[in-house]
Amino acid sequence: MSTLQNSAGFGQTDIPNGSGAAAILAAGIGSAALGVLAFAGDASAALGNLLNFYNPTGTLSGVTTLAIIVWLVAWFALAKRWQTRNVDIGKVNILAFALLGVGFLLTFPPFIDLLQGK
Repeated sequence: MSTLQNSAGFGQTDIPNGSGAAAILAAGIGSAALGVLAFAGDASAALGNLLNFYNPTGTLSGVTTLAIIVWLVAWFALAKRWQTRNVDIGKVNILAFALLGVGFLLTFPPFIDLLQGK
């Protein structure tokens, strides 16, 4: 790590942004997983039954549980890989927002109905 001098003369240590970037990208991955699982559970009766962990909530219980697991695994893996790196945060943000958009669209009922031809 290098030490930089700011205008006040105090030493400032460069801190890698990899851990923060990992959290941002993992949130996008988790959102996309939520959308894909919601769409798949709605489109396939067999998968919908498989995702039904708790009857009062139906497939939503399995969809959200698995999406949270995907999010946590992605966060852990990316944080371990990027913890000492400086990554291009702009590219990470663009990818995370694109994945967030996928997750949003695939949980939006009119869009899901359009994809399924309903």
